[in-house]
Amino acid sequence: MNTLTLLSIILFVLMILIGGNRGVRSFISLFINFGILMLTVILMLDSDVNPMIITIVSCAVISCINLFFINDVNRKTGTAFLSTIVTIVILLLFIDFVSSVSMTQGFGEEQSDALAPFSLFVGVDFAKIGASVVIISTIGAITEVAISITSSMGETLKHHPAISRKELFLSGMRIGKDILGTDTNTLFFAFFGGYLALLIWFKDLHYTLGEIVNSRIFGSEMITIFCAGIGVALIIPITSWINAYFSMKAREKQQNVKQEDI
Repeated sequence: MNTLTLLSIILFVLMILIGGNRGVRSFISLFINFGILMLTVILMLDSDVNPMIITIVSCAVISCINLFFINDVNRKTGTAFLSTIVTIVILLLFIDFVSSVSMTQGFGEEQSDALAPFSLFVGVDFAKIGASVVIISTIGAITEVAISITSSMGETLKHHPAISRKELFLSGMRIGKDILGTDTNTLFFAFFGGYLALLIWFKDLHYTLGEIVNSRIFGSEMITIFCAGIGVALIIPITSWINAYFSMKAREKQQNVKQEDI
């Protein structure tokens, strides 16, 4: 039994003990999402379709799995999915512009030795690939924030059924403010954890602070963090507004049905 198998078994057992049936579905979704990401890479390399379109479709499928497969189909997951798609489209257009202006796509000079034996004529648009990487990197955080806000707003509406749309929206915004700081810091520390060896290499090569900040690798990763943080910030008002709108519509529909029954 190798290490990966052992860790998978431990994770599976813990998810069953803590999450029950939902934990089993969450574990299965890990492998499904992995397959979708592999298929996305293959389509980007072997297809003439714009990588950004492929990214939007793959992110929509991943969101469906993370929301509907794990948490079932209901108004809560439906509004979270709609909010996620709206945010992804806005963020992807913004990231495509930033990637084109910053010119951080491609490989840095620190990677030249490792890439020397390979051909770089792979026939893909690295600017669009860079934008796709940012979106895929943040899709998990975006869906997490969306479902957290819709779930909390659902509980608020349940305990305060007479709440107004504005008050429900502000409730979602207050919930989002509590989530925003932790999620952006999670993205930040994920970068430094993944690139700690690179930072140590910079130190051994006696890079100055200016050289580190202006290196292509560091710059592209910082842009990824900032854009992902923007996505997490955007999803909060979008989810709060969409969920408040549809929640009020559902409440009005229920009230009309009750009046007709009377």
